[in-house]
Amino acid sequence: MNSRLKKVILFIGDFITLFLALAMMISVRYHKTDFNDQLIYHIGPFSVIFIIWLITIYVSGLYDLNLRVKGRRFFRGVTSAAIMASLISIIYFYLNITSSVTPRTNLVLFIGFFIIIFYAWRYLHQTISHAVPRTGLAIIGFNQKSLTIEEELKKNPSAGYQLEMIVKSEAEFSELKTQVENGKVKVIVVCDDFANSGSANNLLSLLQNRISVFSYPDFYELICGKIPVEAISATWFLENLRENQKNYFNLLKRVIDIIGALVALIISLVFWPLIALIIKLESKGPTFFKQTRLGRRGQEFTIIKFRTMRVENNDQALTVDGDKRITTFGNFLRKTRIDEIPQMINIIKGEMSFIGPRPERPEFAKNLEVSLPFYNTRLIVKPGLSGWDQVSGEYHSPTEQDTLKKLQNDLFYIKNRSLFLDATIFLKTIATILSHGGR
Repeated sequence: MNSRLKKVILFIGDFITLFLALAMMISVRYHKTDFNDQLIYHIGPFSVIFIIWLITIYVSGLYDLNLRVKGRRFFRGVTSAAIMASLISIIYFYLNITSSVTPRTNLVLFIGFFIIIFYAWRYLHQTISHAVPRTGLAIIGFNQKSLTIEEELKKNPSAGYQLEMIVKSEAEFSELKTQVENGKVKVIVVCDDFANSGSANNLLSLLQNRISVFSYPDFYELICGKIPVEAISATWFLENLRENQKNYFNLLKRVIDIIGALVALIISLVFWPLIALIIKLESKGPTFFKQTRLGRRGQEFTIIKFRTMRVENNDQALTVDGDKRITTFGNFLRKTRIDEIPQMINIIKGEMSFIGPRPERPEFAKNLEVSLPFYNTRLIVKPGLSGWDQVSGEYHSPTEQDTLKKLQNDLFYIKNRSLFLDATIFLKTIATILSHGGR
């Protein structure tokens, strides 16, 4: 069972858990009244509550399949989700004047029942998942690629694969055939084609056993959510990036960008004078930080942010951890992402999007294009306020090694971008801000 299917099952189970919590609340609260009538009466307003809870469960990272139910991270995630969803639910009920549902007692009972059932459901799911045998996997080739796959499988046991063997030479194909025929191996990852050999024909003969064969780049993308840049060629881009199929998506994305940016700009404008005043009082310099960045097709544009650094003795070098140039208020602006609100202007002008690769400085991009293959292919799409790399769960420094990792994430987004992926990144961005802020 792959990780995507597991997450779908978790989602369905969470929805059922919410419904059971509502049913139990009605049974306890209205035990003297007809249950069916009360269920119909409550299901309307509580359907909105269900959506709120499912979103907060996701934002709190509780769909991470590697989380242990008895672990601290899971407990913290449930706690933060319950607090966040409860507050939003209370606000919803009190602002929704058309609803006649009494929120206080109902919500307390609903929340209590939900947490109990949720823990029981997740523990049951985890127990069953561990009991289900993982899919047997074989790797053809013994090299850095195969070692990388082996390492990633160890780091991500929830992917559902069990490494059975590594075929290091043609002589070991007979053992692979035996493993496939007895059902131990269901998936094969090709990390070495044993050039000028009959390995392809050997694999073709195994297809009748209903196995799945992946290339190294495809399987790495499947389990890691990244593109292994070092293992692809220009052919990969020609085969995978079909930009003419993204026209409707790009149009809808642009409409969402304009509407979202206008709403955010209008709501936030009232606070701009106060933000500007505090910036000016804390350090000398302009209110806004402006810098040239690379946009789609390599076109340069001026990015706009609230200034978070001191102007004095600032060499404009890349930000580092604990950077002393950042002011106290600037640190707050960065953690809350408020410093990026002026970029709504860039979005409205069409220079940026809400979701996309991070916009890079031209001088850095020029050097990186020399050292990293296909670096400027990330300029196929508009840069964004947030992106797949920013929500990857790890901070990437400006080093060449980390920039390669960023490029892997950017290429994954460019290949797979969709409204669903954009929504996923948006929710993960909220989770990132709420959990540990940003840089």
